[in-house]
Amino acid sequence: MKNKFKKVMLFWELYYPIILAFISFLYSVSLWFSGQKLEGIFVGIWVPSILAASVAIRQRRPRKRYYPKKRTNNKRRRNGNR
Repeated sequence: MKNKFKKVMLFWELYYPIILAFISFLYSVSLWFSGQKLEGIFVGIWVPSILAASVAIRQRRPRKRYYPKKRTNNKRRRNGNR
Protein backbone atom coordinates (compact mmCIF):
# COMPACT_ATOMS: atom_id res chain seq x y z
CA MET A 1 0.00 0.00 0.00
CA LYS A 2 2.78 2.43 0.89
CA ASN A 3 4.64 1.62 -2.32
CA LYS A 4 1.59 2.43 -4.44
CA PHE A 5 0.99 5.64 -2.52
CA LYS A 6 4.63 6.59 -3.01
CA LYS A 7 4.33 6.04 -6.78
CA VAL A 8 1.18 8.16 -6.94
CA MET A 9 2.83 10.95 -4.97
CA LEU A 10 5.92 10.84 -7.21
CA PHE A 11 3.68 11.00 -10.30
CA TRP A 12 1.73 13.94 -8.85
CA GLU A 13 4.93 15.72 -7.85
CA LEU A 14 6.29 15.46 -11.37
CA TYR A 15 3.17 16.16 -13.40
CA TYR A 16 0.98 18.44 -11.25
CA PRO A 17 1.67 21.56 -13.37
CA ILE A 18 0.62 19.81 -16.56
CA ILE A 19 -2.50 18.42 -14.92
CA LEU A 20 -3.45 21.82 -13.47
CA ALA A 21 -2.75 23.58 -16.78
CA PHE A 22 -4.93 21.06 -18.64
CA ILE A 23 -7.78 21.55 -16.15
CA SER A 24 -7.43 25.31 -16.61
CA PHE A 25 -7.54 24.85 -20.38
CA LEU A 26 -10.72 22.77 -20.17
CA TYR A 27 -12.31 25.36 -17.88
CA SER A 28 -11.35 28.11 -20.33
CA VAL A 29 -12.87 26.25 -23.27
CA SER A 30 -16.07 25.59 -21.31
CA LEU A 31 -16.36 29.28 -20.44
CA TRP A 32 -15.74 30.30 -24.05
CA PHE A 33 -18.41 28.01 -25.47
CA SER A 34 -20.92 28.89 -22.77
CA GLY A 35 -20.86 32.49 -24.02
CA GLN A 36 -18.55 34.03 -21.45
CA LYS A 37 -15.78 34.84 -23.91
CA LEU A 38 -13.84 37.40 -21.88
CA GLU A 39 -13.76 35.12 -18.86
CA GLY A 40 -12.65 32.26 -21.11
CA ILE A 41 -9.76 34.34 -22.43
CA PHE A 42 -8.77 35.37 -18.91
CA VAL A 43 -8.71 31.79 -17.67
CA GLY A 44 -6.91 30.71 -20.85
CA ILE A 45 -4.02 32.97 -19.89
CA TRP A 46 -3.57 30.88 -16.74
CA VAL A 47 -2.21 27.93 -18.75
CA PRO A 48 1.16 29.44 -19.74
CA SER A 49 1.37 31.16 -16.36
CA ILE A 50 1.01 27.84 -14.51
CA LEU A 51 3.61 26.18 -16.72
CA ALA A 52 6.06 29.10 -16.43
CA ALA A 53 5.70 29.17 -12.64
CA SER A 54 6.35 25.44 -12.44
CA VAL A 55 9.52 25.81 -14.52
CA ALA A 56 10.72 28.58 -12.22
CA ILE A 57 9.99 26.51 -9.12
CA ARG A 58 11.72 23.43 -10.51
CA GLN A 59 14.84 25.40 -11.30
CA ARG A 60 15.15 26.31 -7.63
CA ARG A 61 14.81 22.70 -6.40
CA PRO A 62 17.68 20.23 -6.29
CA ARG A 63 18.04 18.16 -9.46
CA LYS A 64 18.49 14.84 -7.68
CA ARG A 65 14.94 14.98 -6.40
CA TYR A 66 13.42 14.56 -9.86
CA TYR A 67 15.94 12.52 -11.75
CA PRO A 68 17.40 9.25 -10.52
CA LYS A 69 21.14 8.81 -10.50
CA LYS A 70 22.63 7.60 -13.72
CA ARG A 71 23.93 4.08 -13.64
CA THR A 72 27.56 3.88 -14.45
CA ASN A 73 29.16 0.96 -16.14
CA ASN A 74 32.12 -0.16 -14.05
CA LYS A 75 33.70 -2.07 -16.91
CA ARG A 76 36.55 -0.33 -18.66
CA ARG A 77 35.90 0.61 -22.23
CA ARG A 78 38.10 -0.65 -24.93
CA ASN A 79 39.67 1.81 -27.34
CA GLY A 80 37.43 0.75 -30.23
CA ASN A 81 34.10 0.98 -28.32
CA ARG A 82 33.56 4.61 -27.47
